[in-house]
Amino acid sequence: MNVKSSPDHPAPIQANPPPPVEPVFDLQSPEFYLNRELTWLAFNKRVLHEAQDNRNPLLEKVFFQAIVGSNLDEFFMKRIGGLKQQVGASVRRLSIDGRLPQEQIDACHVVVHEILAEQLLLEKELHQELAKQGIGILKYLELTPPDREIADGYFRNEIYPLLTPQGMDPAHPFPFISNLSINLLVSVRYPETDHSYLIRIKIPTGTEVPRFVQLGKKNVFLLLEDLVANNLPLLLPGMEIESCAAFRVTRNAITERSEEQANDLLVMIESALRDRKFAEIVRLEVDRSMSEMHRGKLAAELGVDEAQDVYDVDGILGLRDLFQIAAIDRPDLHFAPHHPVDNPELLGDDPNIFHTIREQGNILLQHPYESFDTSVERFLREASRDTKVLAIKATLYRTAKNSRIIQYLINAAQNGKQVAVVVELMARFDESANIRWAGFLEEAGIHVTYGIVGMKTHSKLIFVIRKDYNGLRRYAHIGTGNYHAGTARAYVDFGLITCDPEIGADLTELFNYLTSGCTAIRRYVKILPSPKQLKKALLAKIAREIEHQKQGRTGLIQLKTNALDDKEMVEALYRASMAGVHVDLIVRDSCRLRPGIPGLSENIRVISLVGRFLEHGRIYYFKNDGEDEYYIGSADLMKRNLESRVEVCAPVESTRHKALLREILDLQLTNIRNVWEMQQDGSYSQRQASDEKGSACVHHFLIDKAEKRSAAGRLALAKKKSKKKSAGRHGLKQEG
Repeated sequence: MNVKSSPDHPAPIQANPPPPVEPVFDLQSPEFYLNRELTWLAFNKRVLHEAQDNRNPLLEKVFFQAIVGSNLDEFFMKRIGGLKQQVGASVRRLSIDGRLPQEQIDACHVVVHEILAEQLLLEKELHQELAKQGIGILKYLELTPPDREIADGYFRNEIYPLLTPQGMDPAHPFPFISNLSINLLVSVRYPETDHSYLIRIKIPTGTEVPRFVQLGKKNVFLLLEDLVANNLPLLLPGMEIESCAAFRVTRNAITERSEEQANDLLVMIESALRDRKFAEIVRLEVDRSMSEMHRGKLAAELGVDEAQDVYDVDGILGLRDLFQIAAIDRPDLHFAPHHPVDNPELLGDDPNIFHTIREQGNILLQHPYESFDTSVERFLREASRDTKVLAIKATLYRTAKNSRIIQYLINAAQNGKQVAVVVELMARFDESANIRWAGFLEEAGIHVTYGIVGMKTHSKLIFVIRKDYNGLRRYAHIGTGNYHAGTARAYVDFGLITCDPEIGADLTELFNYLTSGCTAIRRYVKILPSPKQLKKALLAKIAREIEHQKQGRTGLIQLKTNALDDKEMVEALYRASMAGVHVDLIVRDSCRLRPGIPGLSENIRVISLVGRFLEHGRIYYFKNDGEDEYYIGSADLMKRNLESRVEVCAPVESTRHKALLREILDLQLTNIRNVWEMQQDGSYSQRQASDEKGSACVHHFLIDKAEKRSAAGRLALAKKKSKKKSAGRHGLKQEG
């Protein structure tokens, strides 16, 4: 008999009501994972938005436009190039989100076309805005007669001798087209004949030959290829010019070979670089004015799919060259100048940095707000000179062209220190530079190794062994960013300078592993290195937050990283959310996780922060039932970083440093101006400010806070010196 409830006859109360049925999710299902390539392109849409945002100064908008152009070049070289290799090898393995390689390429092309359409509209707007500010990017035919005379003179004196017209006929085979070079395809014929000839002209560009020709002292610029195109009669005298259009190719950069089969790693890398020079073309960009016939001929000669791999461009080819325009010296059109301050903990009155480190124990660095020169470079500079320093070890992934880091290492060796450097030869696009640096270091008598076979050494470490007053002591810098003075002024990174004996012991083990290649079991007390420990430790910490939540204690995970694509990490975070743990993810670009799905990821929030500086530092925070754990390190939450690279994450343990990291996380999580929120479907929406305060850039907040910390540190130091001086005078008076 069925009993229905009513106000007079309520339904009977069951003694033990059944627990609510929880939704069951198959975490192996592709529907719960986003595509890595598409989320990376979505990041570039967010960067492009900065170029469209009128709250940014004009030349900064040009800078963001150039970044997107440069990023797309790299995307085709690395990501599309890799996918095309998979297609060529008939790879049928599905991606985590359930796509075949060709399906990923097709989806990427759709998004790339969307970005290019937005870039074209923006390019026209920026030209108009620049013109209003007296900065002209003009076509040759738009020049005034005096400016045209200046341009033609520059062509005759500086460009004409560099040009080499290359014919294409039975006696002149189709020439080699170098990666990302600007070229002209010119159709000519002899007068009173019907036969046409095709000629290729490579446009010389580089540091000595700028892409944008400046006319006199004015901020009036002309594209170099436009200047060449309008001086063809001088280059090809007596010929009739039928047509002239620019084109550009992008080649695959994925040409690495197996280290396991290499007898000499240096020879292998140099060979791979040669392979890259002649690698398969993955994109052909042509000026929209090029005829269909010439477009098709180019595609056929270059071996590209005309329907998919050819992009018509109705604007500037190679927008990355807009960096030249963005660098124009017009302070009124840039962000207010930023001058990194000294870290207040390094302002001690003792000139010896090692004494200061011993006094402080640990020093947390925040770049670019704090100076790289007066912290990291000072640390190595003093180590290279200090007579008590016996040995220096370091890892190098990328460094600056005129690197003081390299010079200090060489100085250290010349000063009799034992110096060992692990150079990563396979840092993408920096292989040639790193081979050159390795040679310089070896010539100085430095012990140079190339890390572990089959793995990239991506950790950022400087390790110093010094004979202190009470015996040997180990000092170290562990960073999230490269030892590159240039990027240290533009990237947000963190560093830890420490003399913690347990971290020192850990780094001794790690460097022995790196320099010997020996994979014997090594025990680490504080640092979390990959590929052996880091991933296991992070998964264990997530599981611990789940257990705390189940026991009625509030779990909280906050991870700040550049990318999240490791499937096991995503699964673990989904499980944490299903258990009720709150998860905040600050992910700059690629992110496979889908937040906000009821029952699965409703407790996960994913944001991306894009602004004045490039977010590059990693912070991993776990509440741990009130025993807050913070880590900084070199590793992103990507399969390659966690399983096939040597990375290091280090704990941040002092109360004052935890408070600084907490301040940064809270500012970024609550900021309005620079934050984009990811939706369930992987799309992003930008937070909207309701007042002027809410529209302030988070990076400007942090600049202000760093300046106040440094000023307070200087004031405290001045008071300390004054007190000492006063005490000294008082002591002398007493003695008298």
